[in-house]
Amino acid sequence: MKNMAVARRYAKALLLIGKDDGQAEAYRKELDDFSDLMEREKELEQAICNPLYDVEGRRKVLQAVIEKLKLSMVIRSFLIFLFDKGRIGFLGSINDFYKKLADELKGIARASLVSATVLSEDAINKIRSTLSKMTGKEVFLEVEQDTSLIGGVVTRLGDLVLDGSIKTQLLNMRESLKRGESV
Repeated sequence: MKNMAVARRYAKALLLIGKDDGQAEAYRKELDDFSDLMEREKELEQAICNPLYDVEGRRKVLQAVIEKLKLSMVIRSFLIFLFDKGRIGFLGSINDFYKKLADELKGIARASLVSATVLSEDAINKIRSTLSKMTGKEVFLEVEQDTSLIGGVVTRLGDLVLDGSIKTQLLNMRESLKRGESV
């Protein structure tokens, strides 16, 4: 839990800088690209994050990667700051929080939609529109298919889960029958 609080704090700090200088979206892309690189290249992540290696050597590796990527001065400073504070290992979580905060700043909500069958574009657009009206934000939907749902859809928007799947309805019915309730 402490890790999440740390990640949120650093993400908020970077977002405040981005708001002030109007570069929040540019920082989002740079931070996301660097985080993806660290995620993909495990050897690089080890070379920068592993405390068994010499601190100065790890710092030089980080600086070399930063130079190669031609990152903005703010992101360069931010990454070096994270390294110096021993927080570079939290980069993935910081990036996740930053993306959420940047979306909020732009009035965007991200949701997932899982359906048992392939949905038509019209159905997806109606669901997106309904979610937009509910939240007052522009909604980006990530659509997936899961045949184990049997039928219906499950939508996740932040902490809100709207489960209209047949699978869940059957499970609820079974639990009601076990408790002796009428269905």
